[in-house]
Amino acid sequence: MHPIRAAVPCRACLSGEDLDWLGGGRSVSLALGLMTTVEVGPGPAPGEGADGGWQREVWAFLRARLPGLAPRPPAVTVRSEAPAASGLSSSTARIVALFRALADASLRGRRVSDAVITQWAYEFEFAVFNGGGMDHLAVVEGGALLLDGRERGLPAVRDRLAFPEQWRVVVVDSGTRKDTGHHIRDVRAQLAAGDPALAAYRSAADEASGRVWEALRCRDLAALGAAMADAHGAMRDHQRMSTPLLEELRTVALRSAGLPLKLSGAGGGGALVGICAADEAAGTAERLARALRVSQPGARVVLTTAAPGVRREPVPVAGGQRKGS
Repeated sequence: MHPIRAAVPCRACLSGEDLDWLGGGRSVSLALGLMTTVEVGPGPAPGEGADGGWQREVWAFLRARLPGLAPRPPAVTVRSEAPAASGLSSSTARIVALFRALADASLRGRRVSDAVITQWAYEFEFAVFNGGGMDHLAVVEGGALLLDGRERGLPAVRDRLAFPEQWRVVVVDSGTRKDTGHHIRDVRAQLAAGDPALAAYRSAADEASGRVWEALRCRDLAALGAAMADAHGAMRDHQRMSTPLLEELRTVALRSAGLPLKLSGAGGGGALVGICAADEAAGTAERLARALRVSQPGARVVLTTAAPGVRREPVPVAGGQRKGS
């Protein structure tokens, strides 16, 4: 039996954290070529027993929806190129890859649609974290997405763009882990209390998302960096999503490499992302890494590209037009 494999990208949020589930605002996601791979094959991998980790929970979810599955899941091997707990949605990439690989291995010749895999992965994570669906759409559909948030359910995809081939993504992993569950609980409490700081953040982040998307559409790198910096400012100033370490990393990036960085994701840690020209990417990353070795040796720089998602079927865009991803 040949192993069944699913490879899923992670994602960066270029603007609009939390707006995917707060509703009434836009967010922008970008799939990144840091892949999580799940392989279903003979024998458990070291540390990945057949009854351990997320695969057992995903298998239980699948058994409730796909008749005839065995009581115990098959063995899987999981590998990830994305830093864990960094705001790049490595956990969602793992969950989507588990759903796809386990479903494909079990059905043998039949295929659960991409739309159903996306919905199932969202429902699975919502039951645990009570968060939004940006991540699931981002890693399945790939490229850049402009999303309209909804208070419950997957966001609506307003538009899609292919990321410019002449650009690259610089990821700075701070080495500090974020706590998404704690953050979502706090923001939901703000929402219930009608906190004006949250209202101010929603307005500022939505405006920044519109500018980020326009810069992507016009291939304007300088405008994109400025809009992402404003999106970060809204996160920091209205919602205290940043930390002194993350701000220091942003300062070093601007001083050493002229690169504006934005925090991706929320929860008091994680990774920052910036966009630069492909022909300058290696030099930018090297200057930044050299500066960080002196001031912040626990951080690391990762150079990557945008990625297509794993969707195979054409999908509708808001307004009824159909496009392939």
